[in-house]
Amino acid sequence: MKRILITGGAGFAGSNLAIRFKQHLANTTIVCFDNLKRRGSELSLPRLKAAGIEFVHGDVRVKGDIMEVGPVDLVVDCAAEPSVLAGLGGSPAYVIDTNFSGTINCLELARTQGAKLVFLSTSRVYPVAPINGLNYEETETRFEMPADQLIVGASEHGIAESFPLDGARSLYGASKLASEFFIQEYIDSYGLEAIINRCGVLTGPWQMGKIDQGVTVLWIAKHLFEKELAYIGYGGTGKQVRDILHIDDLFELLLLQLKDIKRFNGQIFNVGGGREVSVSLQELTKLCQFATGRSIKIDSQLENRPNDLISYITDIRRVSAATGWRPQHSVEQIVTEIARWISDNRVALAPILA
Repeated sequence: MKRILITGGAGFAGSNLAIRFKQHLANTTIVCFDNLKRRGSELSLPRLKAAGIEFVHGDVRVKGDIMEVGPVDLVVDCAAEPSVLAGLGGSPAYVIDTNFSGTINCLELARTQGAKLVFLSTSRVYPVAPINGLNYEETETRFEMPADQLIVGASEHGIAESFPLDGARSLYGASKLASEFFIQEYIDSYGLEAIINRCGVLTGPWQMGKIDQGVTVLWIAKHLFEKELAYIGYGGTGKQVRDILHIDDLFELLLLQLKDIKRFNGQIFNVGGGREVSVSLQELTKLCQFATGRSIKIDSQLENRPNDLISYITDIRRVSAATGWRPQHSVEQIVTEIARWISDNRVALAPILA
């Protein structure tokens, strides 16, 4: 590949993947495309420049912007409004225009250029009520999902690709699912080669964590800057569970997929840390205390947040069987690395993460 375009290229996933691609493919031109809307994305620009990556300031919602990028061999679509609270209480325009219309513009670029496409979708395409209605067992530190489930695609391994899609999921999840449908139509109608990865909670250094997206970084940052947090909903004890995936582990999967994209063309994979790399908020608090040497006040709020899940663990058996891939970073390693990154960049990150 001579030229790779990464949309959302100044964001967390896009910038980290771009740098890894450049390290791995030194003779390939890597182009990062971003509107720099999210606070903290501007901090990626020096990193991209130092890595020898081309940056284009543009908006994925504007077809003319992205079509001006020029010839590309691969589009990695990382552009998104990733908050499950996006659009609630206001207009849904930005989340729809970015996540759905933006993907259509990426598809048009790929179609006209004959480029391949990797789409970073989300685990949030699965509906909220059926997941929260599964059978859970409450342990001392987390909610566990046992093997005996009545819904197909749910097991002790987590949520699989066969889990039913009927029901509401959030404007964010719906916009990404709509994009998946159109990617499949472009594959069938135009011979596009594309892979869809439904990613769980991605994390790692250079993520500007917020309460509604990037919770791992947020939790560590609040400990380092000695601010307050809260366990929200589901009893207010912090037993909600997520699996987390280091961005470098995602990159290793993309390399495997791109080596044989014809084999994986049109396939959908659930991608995350899996059961082995999962953590509850209560467990994350203890890891943060150990990594930072600090304890902070954590309030308890009983009312559930909209679109929140009691637990989500990615069943990664399908993608592992297809590629041989498995995550290499443990929760403990991830927390330690992020804590070190924040400490090393404390002055620059304080206005955003503190």
